[in-house]
Amino acid sequence: MTGILRVCGTPIGNLADTTPRVLDALRAASVVACEDSRRTGTLLAANAISVPMVRVDEHREAAEVPRLVARLVAGESVALVSDAGMPGVSDPGRRLVRAALAAGVPVEVLPGASAVTTALVASGLVADRFAFVGFLPRTVGGLEAVLAEVDAWAMPVVAFEAPGRLPRTLAAIATRDPDRSLAVCRELTKLHEEITRGPARDVAERYRDQPRGEVTLVLAPVSNTREAPADEDLDKTLAALAAAVGAREASAIVARLTGLPRRDLYARITATR
Repeated sequence: MTGILRVCGTPIGNLADTTPRVLDALRAASVVACEDSRRTGTLLAANAISVPMVRVDEHREAAEVPRLVARLVAGESVALVSDAGMPGVSDPGRRLVRAALAAGVPVEVLPGASAVTTALVASGLVADRFAFVGFLPRTVGGLEAVLAEVDAWAMPVVAFEAPGRLPRTLAAIATRDPDRSLAVCRELTKLHEEITRGPARDVAERYRDQPRGEVTLVLAPVSNTREAPADEDLDKTLAALAAAVGAREASAIVARLTGLPRRDLYARITATR
């Protein structure tokens, strides 16, 4: 009989958010595979749990996964945890899950606290659909590329950001759209939890200096209050621009001004020629 891998969602700050099922899984485990033994050790000690730990962070995951899978195949149970939240979601763990499944080992996921959904609801920007993009890129170019991409999404966007890069990120968002609504959710569920909501320009001003603690960022969709032009006016504008600068450039200009898809505008121009 093989063992079982239990993927345990852990608290994002407040240890009291640990679910009874997760505590039972930790007590029953032969070993706890963790991201940081110091953080996990605090959780175990707070609940009087004494179980061996194996560190499986991004640097040791490749080496430890085969050993853990061998233990699972031999019949032991492994509890997989991260420092906060669900392992495998912007945290190590996915490699072990995939390897266990490939070896025919049962995998059970025990849900827990989520910084993503907690921040989304707390922001006041919750909607029927939203997107989660994980940690924002470290480089300026990468950040600009992601912001340009999400500008086109008609839904809130949730992202993680390092506190040291938060001022830069907020300034970039405010430069693109000063009125864009957003929320900075800092130290969620902890003693010094702070949620700052408002237009990008104001929130960027609030965080001109680096804050402390972990940050989850929620962006509202870009506001588009421009009315779509009537078809007849649109075709006249496109035709006039195309005659002056060509179809491709004309479609690009009108797309920037109206928010309409560039491909559709180009098709309108070529269809009337």
